[in-house]
Amino acid sequence: MNSKWIGLSVLAVSVALIAPAKVKAIGVPATPVAGYAQDHGDWDQPPQEFRDIQRQGFHDGVEGARKDFNNHRRPDVNNRDEYRHPHVPRSDRDDYREGFRRGYETGVAHLYGPDHHY
Repeated sequence: MNSKWIGLSVLAVSVALIAPAKVKAIGVPATPVAGYAQDHGDWDQPPQEFRDIQRQGFHDGVEGARKDFNNHRRPDVNNRDEYRHPHVPRSDRDDYREGFRRGYETGVAHLYGPDHHY
C-alpha cells in the first residue's frame, strides 16, 4: 500500500512540475527581430522619386520578403516568381523589377535584421 502512495505522489509531483512549463512554453511567442512587430512607421514606403510601376514593385517586394520571413525561407529575391515573371506590361518590367528588388531588400533588412545578407 505504501509503494502505491509513493508512486502516486511521485506522479503528482511530476505532473505539477511539467504542466506549467509546457503552458508557459506554448504561450510565449518566438522573439521577432527588433522592429518586426512594430509595423507602424514608414519603413515600407517606396522612395518619393519612384514612378507608379516602381512603387507597385516596391510594395510587392516588401510583401515577398514578408512571405519568405513568415515561411522561414532563406531570403532570395530571385526565388520570387513575382520578380522573375512580373505580371506587368513588357515595357514596364525593368522598372517593376528595380522597385521589387529595392522593396525586397528593405523588407529583408527590416524583418531579418540589418546584418542579414543574402
